[in-house]
Amino acid sequence: MDQADFVHMVRMSEHASAEDSSAYRRSVAAFAALGYAWVVGCLLLSAGLLAWVLPQLVHGRFRVAYVWVVLGAGGLLWTCLRALWVRIDAPDGLPIMAADAPGLFEALERIRTKVKGPALHGVYLDGDFNASIRQTPRWGLFGGAVNHLTIGLPLVMALDKPRLMAVLAHEYGHLRGGHGQFTAWIYRTRLGWLRLHEGLRDGSGPVAAATQAFLRWYFPRFAARTFALARQDEYEADRIAGRLLGPDVAAAALAEIEIKAAWLADEFWPGHWRTAAAHPLPAGPYGALRRLLAMPVEAGFAQEALRQAVRRISGVDDTHPVLRDRVEALTGARPVLPEGSRRGALSLLGRDPQRWIDHFDRLWCQENATGWKEHHAWLTRVRERAEALKASAARNNADETVEWATLLRHLDPAADVRPLYEAALQRSSEHAGALQGLARCLPAPDREARLAVLARLWDAAPARRWWAANAAVAELETTRPGLEYDAEGLKHWRERQRLASEAEERAWEELSTPPYFSRVARHDLSPFELSEVQSELARCRPVAKCWIVCKALREFLQRRAYLVFVLLPAMDDEDRYRLCRWLERNLSLPGPALVLWAGESPTLQEIERSAFAPVLSR
Repeated sequence: MDQADFVHMVRMSEHASAEDSSAYRRSVAAFAALGYAWVVGCLLLSAGLLAWVLPQLVHGRFRVAYVWVVLGAGGLLWTCLRALWVRIDAPDGLPIMAADAPGLFEALERIRTKVKGPALHGVYLDGDFNASIRQTPRWGLFGGAVNHLTIGLPLVMALDKPRLMAVLAHEYGHLRGGHGQFTAWIYRTRLGWLRLHEGLRDGSGPVAAATQAFLRWYFPRFAARTFALARQDEYEADRIAGRLLGPDVAAAALAEIEIKAAWLADEFWPGHWRTAAAHPLPAGPYGALRRLLAMPVEAGFAQEALRQAVRRISGVDDTHPVLRDRVEALTGARPVLPEGSRRGALSLLGRDPQRWIDHFDRLWCQENATGWKEHHAWLTRVRERAEALKASAARNNADETVEWATLLRHLDPAADVRPLYEAALQRSSEHAGALQGLARCLPAPDREARLAVLARLWDAAPARRWWAANAAVAELETTRPGLEYDAEGLKHWRERQRLASEAEERAWEELSTPPYFSRVARHDLSPFELSEVQSELARCRPVAKCWIVCKALREFLQRRAYLVFVLLPAMDDEDRYRLCRWLERNLSLPGPALVLWAGESPTLQEIERSAFAPVLSR
């Protein structure tokens, strides 16, 4: 099933759910039963064939055809048993008991009683900024379920008790009685089919081929048909959190999580990794987070993070609705900037929460020791390259001057590099990199100068028009003391934004549409750019091998665009998809990139044949 068909089927399921929820759920149950019927039918067929042919062989009626029947039926029986008994591992994390955190378990029991949900079989603490509840099959697709709750230590640090309880009530809401049990069963079934599909991916022979053919037809349709159900379940879990803690508390928790997640991604983690410049051995982050997450996020950053979150639109890549839709469903109003939590909820983790912090600090240092050393080496190269460019400053051309400014910002985002961008523009008045860097450096109150630089960038560099238009629109939409609202200017830049977005869509379609290996060439990364990307890939442990090629785009002839191919063993397709999208957002490539994994399209053999030498192999 291609993406367009998947989206169409998702929309059809959403319409069916809205028109008649009960009928929609019955259709989902019937389609889920089709998968079970396939397994049971194959099981009965294989058992029947074996029951017929084995007595023939026992009584000496040997024929070659009987041997083939035994092999085929045995293979089919084994496949069916794998489908019925597929196991899903318990979540990662540190198990915690009621004696370790009595406050937490008392709160969870109160929530369970009010939700009328099942008991938890395990509570875990991990190092992520997240919380999740998960049911794993006890005995396979037909078995009961085991319930696991995982809570991220940073989340406990960041939210006060009422907001953390709202998050936990949302998670427990997924296990509520009635419709919640049906949704949880569908979720377990979906996981079971996914694991079976992955487990048989490399199988050979007619039985495996037939099984994979059925799963390739069935699983995408099952995922599409159940999409609306999963999204409804998120809204219902939010409503339960709102009913138990109040809709305003639940909405504030959602908004604060968005803001602090953005702060962690944009401010804390880059800053923490930058300390590797001075420290060759890793430092644990959680001790610092205990103090920093208890402080309010800077008002300007919080407002911008909320604005970006509110602009997102719910799509089909994730069953979770976006912040705006969730808050409007809870309160009937758009999200507003909440007052930050005044203190975290670490007291729920017992009298000595520092032991959990020390544990995860040690674990983080162990897991990131190699990546930290590699990053320390890379930052050392950055500093050495910056010092070399400083020594040759009088002879540097515009490209080298912009590179120097970029390196200084790698070492210190607050470095004053405006004079370097201005010097680069003196050497080349329309240098795109210098104009873009200068626009970032100009002070916020100087709107006129910033818009003038963005207008120059629009005229000088078609490949950077989308960035220029978005920066101008964001500037004109931001209310600043002493600056009047410029309706005409905003209208002008929004039109430019529309034109640039259309061009970007055409360029992205060209980049992401097969055949992938047309108009490609070896990557054009400089030694320093390549080392930066290699350092980032080395820290991404699932990547076993990586290739990078340049893609020539007809829409932007001068744009540097890339195809990145990664080998991701021991991951399922859903995790591979998420990791590839993450790499697209975070790899420091000097242009847009499409990241694809070696699988069915393109295959590993096609990549090895057409993508030149790998840039990473381990």
